[in-house]
Amino acid sequence: MTAPATLHGPRVTLRPWRLPEDLDPLFAINGDLEAMRFFANVHDRAESDAWGHRIAGLFGDRGYGFWVVELKGEGMVGVVGLQPVMFEAPFNDPARPVTEIGWRIATRFQRRGLAEEAARVSLAYGFGPAGLDRIVAFTPPANVPSWSLMEKLGMRREGTFDHPRLAEGHPLRHHLLYAVTRRDWIDSRIGG
Repeated sequence: MTAPATLHGPRVTLRPWRLPEDLDPLFAINGDLEAMRFFANVHDRAESDAWGHRIAGLFGDRGYGFWVVELKGEGMVGVVGLQPVMFEAPFNDPARPVTEIGWRIATRFQRRGLAEEAARVSLAYGFGPAGLDRIVAFTPPANVPSWSLMEKLGMRREGTFDHPRLAEGHPLRHHLLYAVTRRDWIDSRIGG
């Protein structure tokens, strides 16, 4: 079993979960209509707590997952990291899942570059110690800040898909798919 990694960026620390203390700040994000505007729904307290326990439990033997993002002097400001995609889609087979990168930042800390910094640290871990070959990300087309960040991170748009966990007709069902390979990520670091 690999011990959960703690990662550091210039301003943020990505750390494993500490339960139950992380559940209150998580609910402040998951229960915020603005922070969750591009997700299927705002979470009530029980849904948020269950999501926090599930995400914390997914670190498992890998030593990574969706980390708690802390900003010095502010505590938890979001959740950013890597995890296997657990649903069937044209780009994924749950028996051999691809890894996604994702982020969720508290509204008052958005537009400060914190998601980008934490995502870059996560990608470095994913393509470094974790040894991943490809990382994907996805979001509804209306979430311009998210897919713009994917492009800043060097991810390329690979197409679209309908998210299988959202019902037909749901306004957020249609998603953009982005991906980056280890080779492309390395090349972008060394100017290749």
